[in-house]
Amino acid sequence: MREQAATNGRWHALAGATVLVLGLLAWTGAEARGIPESFADLVEKLTPAVVNISTTQTMRTSQREVPVPQFPPGSPFEEFFKDFFERQRPGGNRERPSRRATSLGSGFIVAAEGIVITNNHVIAEADEVTVILSDDSRFKAKVLGVDKETDVAVLKIEAGRPLPFVQFGDSDKSRVGDWVVAIGNPFGLGGTVTAGIISARARELKSGRYDDFIQTDASINRGNSGGPLFNTAGQVIGINTAIFSTSGGSIGIGFAVPSNLAGPVIKQLRSFGRTMRGWLGVKIQPVTDEIAESLGLAKASGALVAEVNPDGPATRAGLKAGDVILEFDGKKVTRMRALPRLVAETEIGKAVVVQVWRAGAKVDLQVKIGELNEVQLASRQQSSPELSSAAVDALGMKLSAITGELRQRFELGEGTQGVVITEVDADSSAAEKGIRAGDVIVEVAQEEVGSPSQVLDKVREVKKSSRKSVLLLVRRAENLRFVALRLKDS
Repeated sequence: MREQAATNGRWHALAGATVLVLGLLAWTGAEARGIPESFADLVEKLTPAVVNISTTQTMRTSQREVPVPQFPPGSPFEEFFKDFFERQRPGGNRERPSRRATSLGSGFIVAAEGIVITNNHVIAEADEVTVILSDDSRFKAKVLGVDKETDVAVLKIEAGRPLPFVQFGDSDKSRVGDWVVAIGNPFGLGGTVTAGIISARARELKSGRYDDFIQTDASINRGNSGGPLFNTAGQVIGINTAIFSTSGGSIGIGFAVPSNLAGPVIKQLRSFGRTMRGWLGVKIQPVTDEIAESLGLAKASGALVAEVNPDGPATRAGLKAGDVILEFDGKKVTRMRALPRLVAETEIGKAVVVQVWRAGAKVDLQVKIGELNEVQLASRQQSSPELSSAAVDALGMKLSAITGELRQRFELGEGTQGVVITEVDADSSAAEKGIRAGDVIVEVAQEEVGSPSQVLDKVREVKKSSRKSVLLLVRRAENLRFVALRLKDS
């Protein structure tokens, strides 16, 4: 009986293990169905709409003086080399012709009438742009418009027939881990297909104010620039733009401009030949944990307004330096660099609601969006300083009113007003945040200051409120920024 029971137990355990294994196999099989068996059908359909871009540019020969080597007097080489190098000089005996340089890139057709998309850097400064189709037919291209901010260019070719084209997809629906396919012209080899996954979203490369790249491990090399990044539905979700590489070749880190960022730009370039972006008229910076704590925010999110253009839409709507923008036109601003894109994509002249955090409460303001242009930020005028100085131990620095001597010593502009920092403790929070002698404190806890005594008073108020840090608005040259400093215990 005991042996029979043991046998039955082993049988039940084996059956349970079998069920578990079968369950794992079934789960694995279900997951495997999401992995394409082949991209062949997709590639066959898409390749005719992917093109090569060839550009030529006239390179001017350098006009710098060519030095003549020095030889011992009487050397038989002296006359020969003198004559040779004289011919290399501007105005010498030999004419120095210009040189033609050729470069290659990729692109793709988005309309049957011959609208081609590529990168701006692929065609920048080109004298001539040629689009080469998959059947090797060649057409001279006309540049309809370019946008340096997003590195997008729109071309037009006249093929005399309807051309195959592809459509944009919704890049916001793409997820990390999704399969993608890149088709392009790496190293001038012609139509080359690579596949991979989306490795990351919203990458910032410090290349512009609208950085929001898709990162992929699909092999992208030189010459792939301007080519399409497809999802498995055959839609363009990105324009391959850059790679990170230590060798010049692919190491599995490529970047593409998302279709949802490029789409509105392309539409404007096709219609107007230029972009028309919305403008709010503020300079912003990230909200750190310390800044959030100093302002009474529950978490570090939003965009902190560091400066407001006096002639911009934000000023007319009542936005102030120190406001934290939490929502823009009904969309939450979870991180600072999301705001420029939201503003840029807003229709010019549209009235939108901007929700800000001000003085411990949420405030809704209505802003009429303007058109972005190169508007210079006017310098802000502060109250007149008093001739006094003080040491603010809680901040780890020494302060002074702005005098003529200090203005000259720290090269402060005539219009600069506030309280100048004359010394910073090396072990202080101020030193950690990059504050240095010569910086000027414009505001403390979002209130203007014009003397060291006013700074002291504001710091005391903050300490009494039991906050651990204080928010300063600091000017260095023409730049303003908010800095949250930890307060030393007295």
